[in-house]
Amino acid sequence: MSGTTGLAIEAVDVLRAAERIRGVAVRTPLLEFTPLNERTGRRTLVKFEGAQHTGSFKFRGAYNRLSQLTDAQRDAGVVAWSSGNHAQGVAAAARLLGISATIVMPSDAPTVKVESTRAYGAEIVTYDRFLESREEIALSLASSRGAVLVPSFDDPDIIAGQGTVGLEIRQQTDELGVEIGDVLVCCGGGGLVAGIATAVKHAKPSARIYSVEPEAFDDTARSLASGRRERVDPAARSICDALLAPSPGELTFPINRRLLTAGLRVNDDQVLAAMRFAFQNLKLVVEPGGAVALAAALADAVSTGSGTIIVVVSGANVDPHIYRRSLGDRP
Repeated sequence: MSGTTGLAIEAVDVLRAAERIRGVAVRTPLLEFTPLNERTGRRTLVKFEGAQHTGSFKFRGAYNRLSQLTDAQRDAGVVAWSSGNHAQGVAAAARLLGISATIVMPSDAPTVKVESTRAYGAEIVTYDRFLESREEIALSLASSRGAVLVPSFDDPDIIAGQGTVGLEIRQQTDELGVEIGDVLVCCGGGGLVAGIATAVKHAKPSARIYSVEPEAFDDTARSLASGRRERVDPAARSICDALLAPSPGELTFPINRRLLTAGLRVNDDQVLAAMRFAFQNLKLVVEPGGAVALAAALADAVSTGSGTIIVVVSGANVDPHIYRRSLGDRP
């Protein structure tokens, strides 16, 4: 645990992560669109992580984690599990640092994410996400190879790296003279929203931070309500492939329980509509998991709040078939 809070990270850890990734990661834009302001009825800014290396925020945490490995650990390589965005982030960071990477990916992961991960030079091991445990497979591989395990969200360096999104939001809103009101962030295992909440609430304690999940994978929303880590029904399904974690993280949930205002939910139809809105009105390509926060804003989830809404669009790595579906083309 970091410092005296008893939590996995503190704001200082995000600042240190920002120094490590400076000059390597992209400082992604904070964008404003008139059609979005008109739709929400409030000033709304989009933090577009689709402009990050590999097309999602995941590069931040991966590079922050891998850049701290010792020479011996780098020689041994790394193992990670991911449906695609963490896979690409780890693979890209590993290539930059000269580290071999093995990624455990579900057999139904979007082809665009699998191909991109492989293009970065990673070895891919597939599994059935509904019948096998990705964690057990990754742990076995890491143990047999002496490799370093790089979790997708439940790791202090990963959380701190993702928190640099929140640090940039603070800096960019200060530059614009904007008061942060509500911050909407996609949530799978909770690493991104935990990192953002840590960075934002440290300097802007009045800001309201919300996790946003697919309605069938609302374990964080239910956990925030119950005060304990809840699990997803094994029969649950969603098009939001990046957000299908079975439960909140052991490290992420205590942070989110302390710092988040509440958890929000959107359904797959709302996600598809948000992807279509982003294409038609914002000229942005957004993947399903990256669109949930926008979907919540479009559904007026925080319409009664004050201050500026910040929508974190977390990724742009969309499967072409799903994208055509979002635009109304069903081949």
